[in-house]
Amino acid sequence: MNKKFASLMATVAVAGLALTGCGSGSPTGEGGGSTSAGASEGGGTSGELTPVTVGVLPIAPSVGVQYGIENGIFEEHGFEVELSTQNAGAAMLPAVSNQQITFGVGNPLSVMTAVDQGLDMRIAAGYSNSLAEGDDIAGVVTKADSGIEGYADLEGKVTSLNALRTLGDLTIMADAEEAGADPQALEFTEMPFPDMPAQLEQGNVDAIWVPEPFLSSVLADEANQLVGYSFQDAIPGMPTMVTFTSGAYAEENPEVVSDFAAAMTEALAASEEDPEGTRALLPDFIDLPEEVAQNLKMEELSGEIRTDQLNKTAELAVKYGFIDEAPDPAKLFIQ
Repeated sequence: MNKKFASLMATVAVAGLALTGCGSGSPTGEGGGSTSAGASEGGGTSGELTPVTVGVLPIAPSVGVQYGIENGIFEEHGFEVELSTQNAGAAMLPAVSNQQITFGVGNPLSVMTAVDQGLDMRIAAGYSNSLAEGDDIAGVVTKADSGIEGYADLEGKVTSLNALRTLGDLTIMADAEEAGADPQALEFTEMPFPDMPAQLEQGNVDAIWVPEPFLSSVLADEANQLVGYSFQDAIPGMPTMVTFTSGAYAEENPEVVSDFAAAMTEALAASEEDPEGTRALLPDFIDLPEEVAQNLKMEELSGEIRTDQLNKTAELAVKYGFIDEAPDPAKLFIQ
């Protein structure tokens, strides 16, 4: 791997974290927001804006919320939105549960895991989805001469991911079983995305699972080949992030939650329809180089709650032991 490529991979590392379920620290130094108490009182009846704190990860798809703020969409719906950057998806869940953060945007499997562990969480809206067809936003890559031609060939091999027991290994296990392999015979190891190409090249791992922009960069090397798009092959168009809140907050403030879901849906639709305007926000939003931002392939942004795909995700999570029991859809989804 040449120095220019390595530098690029390190520079754009923050853009490729959308599919992780956990992390640590915060690059902005921000913790939980301080306005959720005001939001919990409800609002909008007197014409004043209702303050809400929205927890986001410092990753490219989170820019959809910033787009809604910059273009006044949340304000039009009666909300004053404060962003709370949380690099730890797992840490965001208890902050939402105790209403330090009003709404969170994160991995749906992390939400399901929290519910399985006893937290009362509700999905209020969708957020981002993998692509149902064509080139997707995350995939499994191996060496062209590895002899690995499909998911079944990963049996007994080592595949690296940035985080274990999240959407990456869940979908790879499903894809491998569909191809006739024993999903329990797959081996996974954790490592940062920027380290993966070199480890693959040196033969320290047999395959790597990477999202964009790493996926395109790795496949630009003719020595590598795509095994498959794990999300798309397991659950076409599966949600990669959702908008969630606590059960207590949802029950105490049903109109606020409904109105915010509508605002989020409109903001995401507007962002999706304006890719140039959305990408223009990325350099400041996550300190991403302009050239990378302009060419970055992103998830589909949508506020629709894709219940079928989310239920399928829950079924796979139970099947492979990620959670003990699938959440009750009637309690998990706010429709």
